[in-house]
Amino acid sequence: MEPAEKAFEIIEETPVYQGFFKMLRLRLRHTLFCGSWSGELTRELFHRGTCVAVIPYDPINDAVVLIKQFRVGALKYKDEPWLLEIVAGAVEEGESPEQVAHREALEEAGCELKQLIRIGEFFTSPGGSSEKITLFCGIVDTDGLGGLHGLAEEDEDIRVDVMEFGVAWTLFENGVIDSAIPIVALQWLAMNRERLREAHGAD
Repeated sequence: MEPAEKAFEIIEETPVYQGFFKMLRLRLRHTLFCGSWSGELTRELFHRGTCVAVIPYDPINDAVVLIKQFRVGALKYKDEPWLLEIVAGAVEEGESPEQVAHREALEEAGCELKQLIRIGEFFTSPGGSSEKITLFCGIVDTDGLGGLHGLAEEDEDIRVDVMEFGVAWTLFENGVIDSAIPIVALQWLAMNRERLREAHGAD
């Protein structure tokens, strides 16, 4: 049963931490499905904002571009917290998601996107984070791609891996690729790659 009107009220918003990321403490209340209001709640919000991710795909060679880098969020769970992921970055003021996709693909993987296909938007962890991702597939030519990339001023140390889609899919199925955003991207690509290959004249 839906309430007649959904609403929420932020009673107080307090900055708790401002560093590489931002943490807020919120006092709030919201309507309930029964139609009444909740009591006052206190929630911490990890404020990340809007980000972009793109999976570079070469339909001629049926290959994807994945990147590997150290991830602090995985160090409590893995002896080697270097994850296979896809190109991603935050949207800066005045930038469009498309501009970010092109910028990050060049910075993190050294590749130029010939075409951008918008897959969709989604929240990564809305229980406590404001991060929202715009996900793209970027058509690329993988010939000559690879090596080490990333911006030194951002302490990025990124290895670029070009692999056949089937290899990447096997890594996902075996749990080697265990970060949510590349998993979503690979699943979309699994459903659409034959259409993309046909559109680009692949054998």
